[in-house]
Amino acid sequence: MRTDVPLLQGKRLLVKRGGITVLDIPEFEIKKGGVLSLIGPNGSGKSTLLLTLSCLLKLSKGELIFNGQKIDNRRSELDYRRQIAVVFQDPLLFDATVLENVASGLKIRGLDKRERSRIAEEYLERLGIAHLARRSASKLSGGEAQRTSIARAFAVRPAILFLDEPFSALDPPTHEALISDLNRLLQDTDTTAVMATHDQMDALRLSDRIAVLQKGTIAQAGSAEVVMNHPINEFVASFVGMDTVLSGTVRDILERDRMIIAVGNREIEAVGNLSQGEKVLCFIRPENVTLSTDSPEDPSSARNNFSGRIIRIAPHGLFYRIDLNCGFDLISYITRTSLDLMELREGQRVKVSFKATAVHVIRKSA
Repeated sequence: MRTDVPLLQGKRLLVKRGGITVLDIPEFEIKKGGVLSLIGPNGSGKSTLLLTLSCLLKLSKGELIFNGQKIDNRRSELDYRRQIAVVFQDPLLFDATVLENVASGLKIRGLDKRERSRIAEEYLERLGIAHLARRSASKLSGGEAQRTSIARAFAVRPAILFLDEPFSALDPPTHEALISDLNRLLQDTDTTAVMATHDQMDALRLSDRIAVLQKGTIAQAGSAEVVMNHPINEFVASFVGMDTVLSGTVRDILERDRMIIAVGNREIEAVGNLSQGEKVLCFIRPENVTLSTDSPEDPSSARNNFSGRIIRIAPHGLFYRIDLNCGFDLISYITRTSLDLMELREGQRVKVSFKATAVHVIRKSA
């Protein structure tokens, strides 16, 4: 196969339900190798796109091209579906043993019983459920059932593995264990995968590429690093965790692509190549904002140092969210250990700092 040909390509993808457009994507492609995550809010079209790409949802218009060949008739669609596998949020298992479930795709593909058992047992072992081989699938826990479903998908050695919210129904410990095992298996087998998920952390742990969906369209797609740290608009920035959004104006241009941006009656330094007087939006990830009880005059390597007041402290997953006012609103995440060591409290004044490179700047749309 030519390396410059996408493994799967979609052109002018249009899906309508009840006369309403739910997916409208001019072009989309999946290259061989790596994991692509589809993220976005509920109703953004993540699962719709995944089901469309796996030919489980019919296109209203458009075409899919697999390995350079159009999927344009029943025969080509059947051939394509034999080369992919899909894992759903709720495992769809047969009323049979775990081993028989994992081997079922191999049976459909015509492998003899001995070879089916050998391959199925290999993936049961790799997913840590070899001891469940003879158990009825109806007797499995949620995590065991999902491991069985994933083992069945890998057993057919798919050209593309599609995963639709595969962890959302699992409790946190089961979720954590399964995502670690899946990540290792994807890397060991070099399987091309597409995953729809609402969980950004899952996307970051598994993916090298991310596509953010908004109202049935792709708002931004690219490497995980680019999408998470260089969003192209306010919607993407908000969804990927750029909790601080500041409106400002470029006041001065400095050397080495650095700018001074007026935000209210304050100024921040940022990296960018815009023009003086341009209206901009500045995005800052909360984990890049550092708090200290040191004197504001103490030296710091960060270009932006402010005295701020803590407005609110609230638990936020594994961290604490600190809402601050520094002449502009700012958000920081810190650990419980840091919170306790600094003895932070609401109303307290602290030193707030962030690097110029931590500020992502885009032009403000009219």
